[in-house]
Parts: sequence; structure tokens; C-alpha cells
Amino acid sequence: MFSDSRLRPIGDKVLAGQRLSFADGVALYASSDILAIGQMANTLRERINGNKTFYNVNRHINPTDVCVAQCKLCAFGKQVRDPDGYTMSHEQAWEVAGKGYSEAVTEFHIVGGLHPTLTLDWYCELLRGLKLRFPAVHLKAFTMVEIGYFSTRTKLSIRQVLEKLKDAGMDSMPGGGAEIFSERVRRIICDHKIDGNAWIETAREAHNLGLHSNCTMLYGHVESEEDRVDHLVRLRELQDDTRGFQTFIPLAFHPQNTPLHHVPSTSGFDDIKNIAIARLMLDNIPHIKAYWIMMTPRMAQIAQRFGSDDLDGTVVEEKIYHDAGATTSQSLRREELIRLIREAGREPVERDTLYRTVDRAAHSSATAQTAFTILT
Repeated sequence: MFSDSRLRPIGDKVLAGQRLSFADGVALYASSDILAIGQMANTLRERINGNKTFYNVNRHINPTDVCVAQCKLCAFGKQVRDPDGYTMSHEQAWEVAGKGYSEAVTEFHIVGGLHPTLTLDWYCELLRGLKLRFPAVHLKAFTMVEIGYFSTRTKLSIRQVLEKLKDAGMDSMPGGGAEIFSERVRRIICDHKIDGNAWIETAREAHNLGLHSNCTMLYGHVESEEDRVDHLVRLRELQDDTRGFQTFIPLAFHPQNTPLHHVPSTSGFDDIKNIAIARLMLDNIPHIKAYWIMMTPRMAQIAQRFGSDDLDGTVVEEKIYHDAGATTSQSLRREELIRLIREAGREPVERDTLYRTVDRAAHSSATAQTAFTILT
């Protein structure tokens, strides 16, 4: 099985259900034996999730791209006076939420820039308006970075900010903004954002309030392989404490249209390898997502045999990665996701944000919406 002898003791640990060490993670990244790494990851993936691959019907809403941070990794954020920047009104955001497929959306994914004048009350009213208009839709809103920014601007604690947003309708949180926790790396790529420790502690506060979240890692820029392993281990340690992470999403850096445009793009080999190593290292996080927007649908399909058990969702109008040069579609229909999963030999399971199975019970041609129930 192993053409790289360094992987044999790691394979023994995987078969025995033992946790991998930091050194094991470094050895995995040092190896080019992608088939052995993938086979180990698939073993763990099937142990945790069987033959299921999850997807959801979701819609992304980015209320503003105006951002006071000027991160070198970002092509999405616009400076305050940039004529190409935009900020939606509440009414515009609610209208965007109501557009899209003839399918019933179960989740709104809401993130945006760090706007210099929009208040916490403005964001709370945004959430209240969405809940009023779409009471059955789960609001997955605001990264740890956005929460830290709201805290700084309002002089409220992280916990107070989270409590206000939760009261307004925030149901869970996405995992963006984690990037790489290494201080050296963050000084280069995102020195305007909260540091890695603050990201971890913000996630801890959210989890302690009963808010689940995702977590991410941005790879393929100026980080080392040791930085990646350190990042994964720190996420794993927090998950040991809180059990609040639902899904880990490895995100490939897209250099086009960023100040780091000279950095080469990741390869398909890199993308699959990061999926597999994440599954092996993060033994306590239930799901590993192959984000098709970033990887392309075809690579996300392959990833279902290399440790991933989730394809994300229909998305509808993704902006952040496309501003950075992504050439994938901005949306996929539910039927296309099901086809991709079945072609990979997996069982498609539609989920809501909390990974409860969605049962599409009836179709209404009059409203062009799909009725659904959540099966616990």
C-alpha cells in the first residue's frame, strides 16, 4: 500500500483509531504518495460518515464589499472611496435573499467587508428582516473576524456582540477569516485582521453560547507545511474543548487580482492532498467539505474518495472567490449536485446547516418552491 515508508506507522494509527501527532501531519505533507494518503483518509471518512455525501440548498448574501482592512490575500474588499464598492440597503439585501432558484433555500450564508460606518444595530436589523420574511431559513452569518470588528467598534465584549446577533436571528456562523494562525504569515497576508488567538477565542465564545460554526484554512500562499499542521492541531484542540465545529473547509488561495498575484495557483494535487490530510488530522470534526466553487465540481467529486463527505450547496452568486479570479460557475442546481455525488459512487443526502436530513416532500408548480421538512 505504501510506496513511502514514512506513512506506514501513520497507517497503523489510522487503522487502530489513534490520533495523529504534529509530526505525523508534517510527514503527510512531506509525502507525495497521494494514493496512500487518500486511502487512509477514505478509511476514516467512511468510518465517520459511511457512504453519504452531504449537500444543501443555500444562497450567499454579501451585504457590502467595502472594507477598512486591506489584506493582501483579498480581491473582494474595496476601499471606502472606491467607486466600484457597494453597500446594500436592508431592502436590497432582503430582495436578493428572495431571488434565485425555484427551490426552497434552507440557508442564507451572510458575510461581507468590515464596513466603517454600518452599525451593529444595522446588522441586527438585517437579520431580523430576514427572519421575518424567511422564518424557516437558517441564518449562517458573520465570520469571527467580523465579530471582532463589531466588538472593537461598539466597545462591547465578544460575548455581548454574539448575544445581540443571536437574539436578532443569527443561527450559526461560517468559518472564514481563519486563514493561517501563524503570526508570521498573518503579518504578511492579513495584518489588519484579528490574530489567530483572537479567532480561536471568538469561536470558543460562540460555541459556549450554543452557536455552531464551521472552520477553514487558507493554503497555497506564503505559509509553510508546518504552519498548516499547526493550524489544524489548534482547531482540533478547540474542538476537543467545545465540540462546536461542524465542518472544516480547506480553501485554496486564488492569487489573481490580489497583491500576491505573483504566487502560483495551487494544483489539483495540492487541493486533494489538503482535503485528505485535513480528514486524517481532524478526527473530532464530523465533516470535511470540498468547496466546489474553489476546487471546481470535478475536483470536488474526486475529493469524495479522498476524505471529503460534503460538496457545499447551490450557493447562488458567489462573489469572494470570483473576484479573485475563480472561473467556476457561481451556482449549481440541486439536480447537478445529486448527479455529481452519484457519479462519485456516493449516496447524496440533502442536509440543513446543522446536518439534519432534509426531506423534499412536495412540489408546488404555482409557487415554484419545494416544500421540505427536517428529519431529526
